[in-house]
Amino acid sequence: MSATFDLNDRPDYDHLLQTIADYTLSYRIKSQEAMNTARNCLMDTLGCGLLALRFPECTKHLGPLVEGTVVPHGARVPGTSFRLDPVKAAWDIGCIVRWLDYNDTWLAAEWGHPSDNLGGILAVADHLSQKRVAEGKAPLSMKDVLEAMIMAHEIQGVLALENSFNRVGLDHVVLVKVASTAVTAKLMGANREQLLSALSHAWVDGQSLRTYRHAPNAGSRKSWAAGDATSRAVRLADIAMRGEMGIPSVLTAPQWGFYDVLFSKTNKDQKVKPEDKRQFSLPQDFGSYVMENILFKISFPAEFHAQTAAEAAVTLHPHVKDRLEEIDRIVITTHESAIRIISKQGKLANAADRDHCLQYMAAVPLIFGSLTAEHYEDSFHQANPVIDSIREKMEVVEDERYTREYLEEDKRSIANALQVFFKDGSSTDKVAVEYPIGHRRRRKDGIPLLEDKFYSNLATRFPGQRCEQIFRLCKDQKALESTPVQEFAELFVI
Repeated sequence: MSATFDLNDRPDYDHLLQTIADYTLSYRIKSQEAMNTARNCLMDTLGCGLLALRFPECTKHLGPLVEGTVVPHGARVPGTSFRLDPVKAAWDIGCIVRWLDYNDTWLAAEWGHPSDNLGGILAVADHLSQKRVAEGKAPLSMKDVLEAMIMAHEIQGVLALENSFNRVGLDHVVLVKVASTAVTAKLMGANREQLLSALSHAWVDGQSLRTYRHAPNAGSRKSWAAGDATSRAVRLADIAMRGEMGIPSVLTAPQWGFYDVLFSKTNKDQKVKPEDKRQFSLPQDFGSYVMENILFKISFPAEFHAQTAAEAAVTLHPHVKDRLEEIDRIVITTHESAIRIISKQGKLANAADRDHCLQYMAAVPLIFGSLTAEHYEDSFHQANPVIDSIREKMEVVEDERYTREYLEEDKRSIANALQVFFKDGSSTDKVAVEYPIGHRRRRKDGIPLLEDKFYSNLATRFPGQRCEQIFRLCKDQKALESTPVQEFAELFVI
C-alpha cells in the first residue's frame, strides 16, 4: 500500500462466509436426534412466545407500523390476529419468543439463544408458503422449518464455541443476525452468490452493544434485541435477493474490516489481543451438534447461568422459609461467566434488571419456593422487601472446577451451589446442582416437563380443543414434518 493510494484488487469472499454459505446450501440433515430435538425446540419456543403475550410491556411492541396495513399473504404472529410483512413479523415473533428469557440457551465462549432465529424462519416460511399456494405451487413444509432451525442453531452455536463477542463489548445477537440471514436467504431461494452477499451485509451491519444487559443499564431492550436481529436478517436477505452486491472481505479487510474494527481489542482493558486471536476460530465443522446439545429452560424463566442456583434454592426453601430472620449469610458458589454477567448488588430498576441478577434469582425461590415470570414484576418486588434484605446477605464465590467444566466439551456444566448460614452458628447442607433439567445429561427427565410447559403455555391463549389439536400435532414427528407451514401457522391465529 502506498501513502497516496490503495490497491483496488477485489478479493474473493472471506473463507468463513464461504464456509457458512456452502453449509447452508449443501448440508443434508441426517441426524434423527437433531430433528426430534428441533421439534421439541419448536414447541418450547412457541410456548414461550405465547406466555409473553400476557405482558403489556411486550405486546405494546407488536403489530403493523401503520395501523390498518393489509399485507397479501402476510405472515402470522402466533397467539395474535396480526398478518404482517415478513420483516415486521420476524421482529414480533422474535420479540415474544425472547421476552421472558425462557427459550433455549447455548453456553460457550459466547452465550445466546439460538431459537431466537425462529422469528425470521417462521415469518419467511409462512409468507412464502402462502404465496406458493396462491401461485399453484407446493407449499413449504414444517420439515423445512425444522431443518432451517437446525442450521441456524449450528451456525450461531459453532461460531460461539471459541469466539467471545462479549469480551469485545458486542452482544450475542450479532450471531442471530448472521444465522437468520443465512437460513432465511436459503428459504427465499438464494443462490451461492446471493447468500454470500447477504452474509457479508450481516457482518458489515451495525452491531449491538451489550450495554443493555449489564449494570447499571440493564433494561427491556434485551427482551427485543433478538427480534430486531432476526428481523434485520430478513431485510438483508431480501436486499441480496434483489441483486445487491456483497462486500467480499468484510471480515478481513485491513483497517476497515470486522476483525480490525470490532474484534481486535478486549473491551474491559482495551488491550490489543494476540495476533492469532483477532479473527474467528472454528473448532469443528458445521453439522447438527448444537441442536443435539441445546439447553432447554424448563424449570425457571431465568437467565441460564442462574438455573441451577434457582433449583438449589428451591431445594433449600423448606429448610429456611421459617428462619429468614435468623439468616446470617448465604454463599453462592458459581462459575466465572455467572459472576461476569449476572452477579450484581444495589437497586434493581426493572424486571429485565431482576431476571439478570443471580442474587435475585436465588433469593426468590429460597423465600417462596418457586420462580415465575411474575416474580420479576415491579409490583411483586415492591410488595416483598424481604427479597432485597436476603440479597444483601449473599456472598458470591467462584469454584475453578465449575468454571473449567463449563467449557469442557463433554461436560458443559452450568453449576451453582447454595449454602445458608444462621446467626446461631448452624447451617444448611451445601446444595450443589451442576446440570439443569434442560441439559442433555438430564434430557430424558426434562422432555415430559417441557411438554407440560408447552401445553400450559398454549392454554394461556387457546381453548382446550385447539390446545389438544396443536399438542397432538407437535408430538407426532412424522405428522408435523409433513404439515404445510401455512396450515401450521393458522393453528396459532387468535
